[in-house]
Amino acid sequence: MVDDAGVAVEAMRQLPDLGRLRLLVELHRLGTMAAVAEGTGYGTSAVSKHLAVLEQEVGVPLLTPVGRRVRLTPAGERLVEHAVGILAAVEEARAELHGEAEPVGRVRLATFFTAVEPVVLPALSRLRRRHPRVEVEVNEHEPEHTVELLRSGGIDLGVVYDYSRVPRTLPPELSARQFEEQPLYLAVPADHPHADRPIAVSGLADFATTGWIANSRGTDDDELVQRVCAFAGFAPRIAHRVDSLHLVNSLVGAGLGVALLAESGIERGRRGVAFRVLDPLAGTRRSFLVARAGQWSWPPIAALAEMITRAR
Repeated sequence: MVDDAGVAVEAMRQLPDLGRLRLLVELHRLGTMAAVAEGTGYGTSAVSKHLAVLEQEVGVPLLTPVGRRVRLTPAGERLVEHAVGILAAVEEARAELHGEAEPVGRVRLATFFTAVEPVVLPALSRLRRRHPRVEVEVNEHEPEHTVELLRSGGIDLGVVYDYSRVPRTLPPELSARQFEEQPLYLAVPADHPHADRPIAVSGLADFATTGWIANSRGTDDDELVQRVCAFAGFAPRIAHRVDSLHLVNSLVGAGLGVALLAESGIERGRRGVAFRVLDPLAGTRRSFLVARAGQWSWPPIAALAEMITRAR
């Protein structure tokens, strides 16, 4: 008869080697054996041999050749999903038992445009001073694309936003941590009556015949305009769609429309434009860090997340 301890030992023997699991995750993240070898210090042939052993351990093909490269099979993709959580749990337990080691590694970060200067750049400066061995690759993307990149493994950490009136729903494998909330403003031509006063949502009815300016890429911004104007009893006429917030401010200043903007999107001091803060009924814009659920404890991600959130 085998006792419970013997069963546990036998189960552990059947688990894939964690080092080989890590190589598979890195292959999924980096795309080529050569990149994995460069990032881990192994030779390319050693990486290939370890992954071949991993296939034997799990009993199914994990890689398929594509020309001179390889691609993960569906089973390989699925194993990566499990491996990310397993490795993160091991790292979390190790950190808890032995103390946090100095973070080392590369984090691929995606962020929306207006968070780069006020949020990301100061965080990177703090990170460089405190954890100089963490490298960060910055990519600018709209939140929808950032979420898809997180799901596919194209990035490691995302900075996204939503509106409290248009909350964002994330897929179950991702988790979010809110770090900021901003009021909303109506940008209007400076010669508009009472341009310097707060405005109730019901007061938006004064702009029912005015052209509105919406985002050319983010669907959430369109939905926000539609919902806020619906509270005031009208459907807005979208006159312009532009991506650049600088151009939004310019269009308003030229008298060509009005726009809903979060606080970080307004250009104070710009001639020809006034910014009227909206009452809380219009909601707020919220900013979040998003990662795969099992990756928050990976030291480089944890270090960068701390730098982004600590000063907000």
